[in-house]
Amino acid sequence: QVQLLESGGGLVQAGGSLRLSCAASGRTFSSVTVGWFRQAPGKEREFVAATSWTVGTYYADSVKGRFTISRDLAKNAVYLQMTNLKPEDTALYYCAADRKVGQLSEGDYNYWGQGTQVTVSS
Repeated sequence: QVQLLESGGGLVQAGGSLRLSCAASGRTFSSVTVGWFRQAPGKEREFVAATSWTVGTYYADSVKGRFTISRDLAKNAVYLQMTNLKPEDTALYYCAADRKVGQLSEGDYNYWGQGTQVTVSS
């Protein structure tokens, strides 16, 4: 069993930066795929970024060049560095993990955190 806890969300002005953290307990992040998803009010949850040993890191087109996903094995954590934030990035951000590797779809992830809110003001 894996428990995920996100942190680092908050209110930021457009053009600003935030770093989200996803801490895991119960299993290390060294051998799993970890992804970030987000859900804006009234919209479906969407993929943001992920990291997997077999394919490396990959991103949604809407965040390429602005967001960076990374792992810290020593801290058993995964981060999402977000820069040049835009109002359309406002959403509840979720961390997800799974033992499967590769470029996973949302339905492939079995472990989810509770989410952390990111609000970007214009």
